[in-house]
Amino acid sequence: MKIEFLGTGAGSPGKFRNVTATALKLLPEINEVWLFDCGEATQHQILRTTIRPRKITKIFITHLHGDHIFGLPGFLSSRSFQNGEEPSPLTIYGPVGVEDFVRTSLRVSRSKLAYKLNFVELDAEGTIFEDERFKVSFRYLEHRIPCLGYRIEEKDYPGELQVEKLKELRIPAGPIYGKLKAGQTVTLADGREINGNDFIGPAKKGRIVTILGDTRSTPNVAKLAENADVLVHESTYGKGEAKLAHSYYHSTCVQAAQVAKKANVKHLLLTHISARYVGQMVKTLQHDAQEVFKRTKVVKDFDVIKIPFQENRGGAK
Repeated sequence: MKIEFLGTGAGSPGKFRNVTATALKLLPEINEVWLFDCGEATQHQILRTTIRPRKITKIFITHLHGDHIFGLPGFLSSRSFQNGEEPSPLTIYGPVGVEDFVRTSLRVSRSKLAYKLNFVELDAEGTIFEDERFKVSFRYLEHRIPCLGYRIEEKDYPGELQVEKLKELRIPAGPIYGKLKAGQTVTLADGREINGNDFIGPAKKGRIVTILGDTRSTPNVAKLAENADVLVHESTYGKGEAKLAHSYYHSTCVQAAQVAKKANVKHLLLTHISARYVGQMVKTLQHDAQEVFKRTKVVKDFDVIKIPFQENRGGAK
């Protein structure tokens, strides 16, 4: 599981940062990529990565401001023409109105897609997708228009079969190992009964990723981020600009760090950086946040962050 940042800027494209788009790469887990927001020129950003558009099966839109959705018509159209392969269906999740925006854009431009496009427009908070590997839920944030934050929870992995212990007991390898891993009780040729549950290690905790849209400080952020391995939080404003951030429905780097600490997350990744912050000023944003929450990073376009498994869910300070 990795996060690749395709755009980390706020409002409009800049020389060093494109507008918002974040890819959650789940290739080893389910051979898919999920995209969170799709700002202008996201398809151009993808060309500079190893991401294959046909692997993108879900797009989660946080809100309907242009810097988060203007890349959708272009990306969806281009996805129809990928190496002659028939692309798989794609589902777009987002606030009410996202389907109207996309379908109107495609209709007016007379664009036809070579794959099925589905929409799930979100209203009531809660779980919006769940299968045997992942669960995705959302809550409302506090912005000038309806805006969402998403929580992606990976299901726990079953414990590994403790092969060395079996070998110590001279239990031969073969189909019997599969039965033991399934927790079955088997009878050996010498009459011994072996309970598979006695030879299975502890389950491996699944990972949690929280990806937010634009928001000012609100209690729902902590709820979405509780015990997350990674929190992706906007940081449009810097230390000392809390009043300005509140007026424009955004957050400061310090506010993001405070909620990360409160919610016991492992790592905080700051994005949606204003074009005012370049060079040393970006380092200052990161330093100010790290004074509150040490494990903070201000990300830039094309940063790839690997999300490791954790031994426990204790909070990072």
